[in-house]
Amino acid sequence: MKLLILGGTEFVGRALTEEALGRGWDVTVFHRGRHAPPAGVRSLHGDRTAPGGLAALAEGEWDAVVDTWSGAPVAVRDAARLLAARAAHWTYVSSRSVYRYPTPAGAAEDAPVVDSAPDLAEAPYAEAKRGGELAAGAAFGPDRTLLVRAGLILGPYENIGRLPWWLARTARGGPVLAPGPHGLPIQYVDVRDLARWTADALAARLSGPYDLVSPPGHATMGALLDACVRTTGDRAELCWTDPETVLAAGVEPWTDLPVWVPEGADHDAVHGADVSRALAAGLRCRPVAETVDDTWAWLRSVGGTAPHRPDRPPVGLDPQREAELLAAWGR
Repeated sequence: MKLLILGGTEFVGRALTEEALGRGWDVTVFHRGRHAPPAGVRSLHGDRTAPGGLAALAEGEWDAVVDTWSGAPVAVRDAARLLAARAAHWTYVSSRSVYRYPTPAGAAEDAPVVDSAPDLAEAPYAEAKRGGELAAGAAFGPDRTLLVRAGLILGPYENIGRLPWWLARTARGGPVLAPGPHGLPIQYVDVRDLARWTADALAARLSGPYDLVSPPGHATMGALLDACVRTTGDRAELCWTDPETVLAAGVEPWTDLPVWVPEGADHDAVHGADVSRALAAGLRCRPVAETVDDTWAWLRSVGGTAPHRPDRPPVGLDPQREAELLAAWGR
């Protein structure tokens, strides 16, 4: 398999690159040169947002292309048009954010999506991802285009900060504000499970949209945070607090307390997906404890501080504010 990955050096792209190399595939990565790709790939440099930025892709043929782009759809459009006659298949790593809000619990790939267009030079995240889908499909056609609509992605190489924040917080020890309830269901996908499924899918030439996230019942907020405490040395005490109290204090779900979204419309949209189609196509999700353990091992290997994408805001509750809230609640 001759594979071209647009990206391939950070988080999802890196996991995809490592998965492909592990299968013995011939891998080329196209990137800006800001991060070193895994050993064993051919590197092509270019900035797809700059004039002439795709020049390194002017020649070459590939069995498949994987694109992880999350910016303006026009960048997907231009790359897909350039490669449509020289690549057999296009996989676009999209997002479940393309579904029109509120997305009800149990929604699947046929749920309504946001309005967008393939030639937008800028767009909010949901519209950008949907525009990227349209751009890929317009160039490659529906039978040659796979849309991987990922949900929350966790695991080694994470550069958003969600699981790394919880790991750093429990490693620090002491009382930890844990947003309840303990049994609140969550859905996510380990980046390596996403990579494995995607490689299988493009090898099988699957097409169309697939929601990629763990099935309902795979994990809970309690299982995730309990695993964080165990793997970082059992120095933290989880102070489970009911969601009404947390919200009344002005604590923001998802940003102040990453991953956590209380029950309601937002939880249905983020943690309520029907992933039957991906499961039928071979999706397998490793235990939450394995994701936590391996992410902690990676985090320590890079000095304890995860890289952070400059286009994403920092996440996590300020330590002083957390301490003040716990003290006010007698915790």
